[in-house]
Amino acid sequence: MRIGILGAGNMAAALGEQWVRAGHEVIVSGRDPGKTAALAATLGARAGTWQEAAAFGEVAVVAVLAGAVPAVIAQTGDALRGKPVIDVTNDVGPHGFRPVAREIARLSGGHVVKAFNLCHVDVWRMTPPVFGGRPLAVPLCGDDPGALALARELAADLGCTPMDGGGLGRAELLEATAAFMIGLWAGGADAQAVLPPLARSGAHPAA
Repeated sequence: MRIGILGAGNMAAALGEQWVRAGHEVIVSGRDPGKTAALAATLGARAGTWQEAAAFGEVAVVAVLAGAVPAVIAQTGDALRGKPVIDVTNDVGPHGFRPVAREIARLSGGHVVKAFNLCHVDVWRMTPPVFGGRPLAVPLCGDDPGALALARELAADLGCTPMDGGGLGRAELLEATAAFMIGLWAGGADAQAVLPPLARSGAHPAA
């Protein structure tokens, strides 16, 4: 698969490395050409402009700071229109959080899937991310079946289990979940412990 990554930071590096290892063709793009070229050389990928990365990919991945999203997408022209776009960003801070996925959909005209936003970048560097013998699950929120299929494939290539999170309208819930959990982790809590196992969830009563 051809993947155009908008971004040359830690998330772009971690995910890009895994996808190159899985045999995908990757272009990375960033605001600093030198840094972008260095990252591409490290990954075994190619470097390009925002527009080149957006146009190259069968799927594009938005991995820039949330505040930079409008300016970056503006530089892609129409290259993202009608294309699968995976949004891995979080806009989290003292203010709480700001939804990003539907903004990306509106600005780009692409078929956006929210994914890969619940974990620290070091998790995406794991090969594979397995905890207690259980592969990490990756919730996906999106409306387009084709875009969701590609996102599932990319999650599986990381050794993760894709999980249906509902339509793009539910992406804001996923973004809010990230903000809430990040706050717990920052306070030193084992945030994973807040949820019971499926059998005790109430949706599937124990036998």
